[in-house]
Amino acid sequence: MTDKTLEKQQLDKFKQICDEAGIKLTHQRLEIFREILSSKDHPAAEIIHRRLQKKMPTIAIDTVYRTLATFDELGIVKKLHVMGERTLFDANLDQHHHFVCTRCKAVEDLYWPEFDSTILPKSFNGVGQIQSRHLELHGLCKNCIKETGS
Repeated sequence: MTDKTLEKQQLDKFKQICDEAGIKLTHQRLEIFREILSSKDHPAAEIIHRRLQKKMPTIAIDTVYRTLATFDELGIVKKLHVMGERTLFDANLDQHHHFVCTRCKAVEDLYWPEFDSTILPKSFNGVGQIQSRHLELHGLCKNCIKETGS
């Protein structure tokens, strides 16, 4: 499947979700979604706003925040609370996990199907009904390791 085909499928799914939720598909909402979809860096709302201002100079930061909150509620994007200090957004809804660099704060997607399919220990039964799994690994990314010579 080509990148264009995948992007079209994701945009079609986005439009369908908005339609089913009764959310009007405005130009701003579409551009915010496209920006997140094309981002590989799990951007914060402020970064998304800064990038969009280049093609939409009048877009307000409040519009970006409200739109991202709506997208999160609808399951269009995932809100990530990385290391408890910043909120980032991820349009990749495939089951995956994250590696967070403790130095530069870069976030990278990790796929670990073996972890996802592991039977959870019986001791977990008493906590409630687990609906999803997300693992966040922390350490130094390869770029920071190069820079520090570690």
